[in-house]
Amino acid sequence: MKADPLVQRRLLDLAGIDTNLAQLAHRRRTLPERAELDALARELSALEDERARAQVAIADLDRDIDRLEQDVDQVRARKRKDEDRLAAGVGPARELEALQHELASLNRRQGDLEDAELELMEQRETAQGVLAGIEKRLTEAREKRAAVEQRRDDSLSEITKEEEFKRGARQPLAADLPGDLVALYDRIRAESGLGAALLTAGRCGGCRLELSGADRARIRAADPDDVVRCEECRRIMIRTNESGL
Repeated sequence: MKADPLVQRRLLDLAGIDTNLAQLAHRRRTLPERAELDALARELSALEDERARAQVAIADLDRDIDRLEQDVDQVRARKRKDEDRLAAGVGPARELEALQHELASLNRRQGDLEDAELELMEQRETAQGVLAGIEKRLTEAREKRAAVEQRRDDSLSEITKEEEFKRGARQPLAADLPGDLVALYDRIRAESGLGAALLTAGRCGGCRLELSGADRARIRAADPDDVVRCEECRRIMIRTNESGL
């Protein structure tokens, strides 16, 4: 393939734009906010699990407290009934004495139930404090996520603007070059990421390898408008007075 040397030199401008676009694409993929958001997602998931466990613990305590409260209510009702019978003083003395013993037993039972209920209520207060702490951490993590998402979106918006600017500059440049030359350049770029590079001091600017003596002789013998390629990386090499041939 042949192309005017000045036209070939313009491939370097195209390569510069494409390199910038590749760098922008890399920035898009590797934004630090992405890793931060992944970490926050894991943190939020773990906190949600913690909250669910804390809520279950509180629900279990509430159920046990309700059960004890019902037991206390039953004891109180039985006590009122026995007290009413004692106050009436109706019945044999032995039966009234039995009622007094039962009341004493009921009082002890009520005390035990109320102590157990108080202990559970203290446990519930502690569990509620744990849940409140988890809720606070969840709120903080969500606020942090929102801030990171905003930074990510701002960065992506900036990258998009730069990409649009670079593509806007690339389109007329590529359109002004020979179609077959651009097609070759694009094919090489798709394979290796860089379609053309400067040949400087006998070294390919693409693979950074120094040309062999045979390669230098081959390129020296080529016409100025010949499109020459590196034997190692197959990129188009742009020749200048500093190519060291």
